[in-house]
Amino acid sequence: PRGGAGAGAGGDARLEELLREAEGMLRGGMEADRSPSRNGGAGGPAGRGRDGVEPVDPGRSAWDRAVGAVLGAIRRSEVEKVVLARYRDVHLDADVDPAQALRFLRAENHRAHVYLVELDPGRVLLGAAPEILAELRGREFHATAVAGSAPRGATVEADADRARSLLASVKDRSEHRVTVEEMKAGLDGRMVRLAVPGTPRVLTLARIQHLETPIRGQAAPGADVLSLVRALHPTPAVCGRPTEVALGLLRASEPFRRGWYAGPVGWFDPAGDGDFVPALRSAVGGGRQWRLFAGAGIVEGSDPDAEWEETALKFEPAMKALLAGRVGEVGARATLASGESR
Repeated sequence: PRGGAGAGAGGDARLEELLREAEGMLRGGMEADRSPSRNGGAGGPAGRGRDGVEPVDPGRSAWDRAVGAVLGAIRRSEVEKVVLARYRDVHLDADVDPAQALRFLRAENHRAHVYLVELDPGRVLLGAAPEILAELRGREFHATAVAGSAPRGATVEADADRARSLLASVKDRSEHRVTVEEMKAGLDGRMVRLAVPGTPRVLTLARIQHLETPIRGQAAPGADVLSLVRALHPTPAVCGRPTEVALGLLRASEPFRRGWYAGPVGWFDPAGDGDFVPALRSAVGGGRQWRLFAGAGIVEGSDPDAEWEETALKFEPAMKALLAGRVGEVGARATLASGESR
């Protein structure tokens, strides 16, 4: 129990309860994808699927079709936002040391939330998420809503201009509002106090800027971080609104299985405290074979070209980390397979 340091029989029972809850969440994700690949997500999309055929990245034309399908659903008022993702397969010229790649991610993305999980021996998930899904210490809760994006400028002045344009963008503010509203709704009844600013701020990362709203509160007695993760995931920052309609569109429009991409990743302790972030800006794999994932929120007014370029920017943190994490002095050569051809 809280305040008891998790000791004794009560602590053991609490830990068992949390472990069962975490196992249930993991099994729920794995049931969605039982493919036997060693390179992809939960069972993984990047390798041979159930039929033994190597998946082919459909490239730009399929992206345009998917964005068009989502925009059509938005025009028919079926959905307000859908976060479409795409992947890029990477075949490197040397094995990657995950610890070395993680160190690079930390150094390059000090304002992001860096993670690494070994899914199976020799196969890892790593990345640098821009937002916090749920952080709990005692009863103090913290999360961030992150949605709406703009590239960094080449100069300090250009950077500031793009930040101002992002804050003034009707399209990006609308996309951001959806995420904030849904996160607040997910926390309804789970907080005794909740503070959410009415205006977002700009989160500046290495290659991209986002609109960000911090969410802080005091959790209701008995809450633990896993129950809050379950209440919030998936947010409109990784799925859409309404959730079930957006999920249906994703399953119909994305020609691959996400696996672990965009799922909650983090830690918890016997007291129920912990930190979780969504597995965004991620790479999954091992050795020389990796799959990168990135997504973009599609709302009214979205342009397929601009959203394609946004996902290209979001590939960069994991891609640079993999290059920096290669074992030995082998130069900077890498072959990118998929994701760039029309």
